[in-house]
Amino acid sequence: MHLLINIDVPDLPAAEALYTAAFGLTLGRRFGDGAVELLGAAAPIYLLAQADGTPAAAGASRTYDRHWTPIHLDVVVDDLESSLARAQTAGLHPETDIRTQDWGRIVQLADPFGHGWCLLQFTGRGYDTIATP
Repeated sequence: MHLLINIDVPDLPAAEALYTAAFGLTLGRRFGDGAVELLGAAAPIYLLAQADGTPAAAGASRTYDRHWTPIHLDVVVDDLESSLARAQTAGLHPETDIRTQDWGRIVQLADPFGHGWCLLQFTGRGYDTIATP
């Protein structure tokens, strides 16, 4: 299986600038004015220009207010503080303080397009610390 990540955004140039600055991604390809491919993560990320209020799914319309979704993206980093500073400079906003867990540290962020993100820094054995046999 090959995974592709698609993220709807209302402002493609702003989203491209934000995600490349925040996460160190690079531009792969452009698909006209409607989409860009960002590389540098384990899976390619496609930003898709979709206007606010356009049909999304099952009668729902897109909204770019901060919202919750059962699917979110975690970005694993080596240095949580410097990665958080970089993300904030790019335009993401922390929604929590940095928290320490048995497996490492985490901070939750929101981007200007309503999407939630987490920065994770694994310590020790990472998720192996909490995995059950």
